[in-house]
Amino acid sequence: MLKELHRLLKSGTSDSGLSWFAVGDYKRLPNEVAGNATTAPENVPAAVNDLLERYAPASEHTIDEIIDFHVRFERIHPFQDGNGRVGRLVMLKECLANKVIPFVIADDMKALYYRGLSEWGRENGFLRDTCLAAQDTFRAWLDYFRIPCE
Repeated sequence: MLKELHRLLKSGTSDSGLSWFAVGDYKRLPNEVAGNATTAPENVPAAVNDLLERYAPASEHTIDEIIDFHVRFERIHPFQDGNGRVGRLVMLKECLANKVIPFVIADDMKALYYRGLSEWGRENGFLRDTCLAAQDTFRAWLDYFRIPCE
């Protein structure tokens, strides 16, 4: 599913024409996030398999477990580009699958989101609070359109 989401997001983009860019497949070249190293390309398949086994997608999960999965996915950074979009789509899917009110990280929350990603493991509250605030916004949209959410 992760590779398929990446393929859908990156097909037909300028990246898809690059010989070294693997649309719908794991990265071929090392990459980094905000100056932080990510998993080496040759280690990505094993790292993703380990992530999925530890998370057990078929099980029920809390918002904290969903966020933790997201952070671990982003630290692997399995694709050359588009990792954040794929990761946030997976978070949305997991919220819906686990009856957790979803959330969207809007542009005005990106700085807080990135800070939370970098601090996760030392101070989980930054990212958790950002996601909960975004969840409050999503809940307000649901209320506005009279969509029941509880």
